[in-house]
Amino acid sequence: MNIHMICIGKLKEKYLLDGVNEYLKRIRKFANISIIELPDEMIPDNASAKDIENIQKLEANKIKKYLKEQDYNIALDLTGKQFTSEEFAEKIQSITLNGFSTINFIIGGSSGLNKELVTNSHFVISFSKLTFPHQLIRLFLSEQIFRAFKIINHEKYHR
Repeated sequence: MNIHMICIGKLKEKYLLDGVNEYLKRIRKFANISIIELPDEMIPDNASAKDIENIQKLEANKIKKYLKEQDYNIALDLTGKQFTSEEFAEKIQSITLNGFSTINFIIGGSSGLNKELVTNSHFVISFSKLTFPHQLIRLFLSEQIFRAFKIINHEKYHR
């Protein structure tokens, strides 16, 4: 199993980097995981809806270069399905049972993901109806991927 977290923007805060790196180390017991960080576009002050749409398109074009037809693409977006940890584990397990060896989790930048990219993904998930910084979502996702593998492998994990 290969997992790629394709992310717009870099993690700069040490506490987030430390947390993500700790979970990546734990996940590697179960799967190959990598983070692909792509540069974010500058958002001008007082950006219009059209400006945001153009930024999302530019960032989507960067992301698309890393998406392969044989991979399973999951976009993280507020419009997506919300899961319990057990349901998330079942989803990951069902993806692998359906013959996919690579899962790409796609995390947009500050302006979110381009609608076309979201629509063309195999699946869309949301961590909450609340809005979180995209850097924090990377930590949440890392933890939930690790938790999912613990659940799949019937290993104990705190509740």
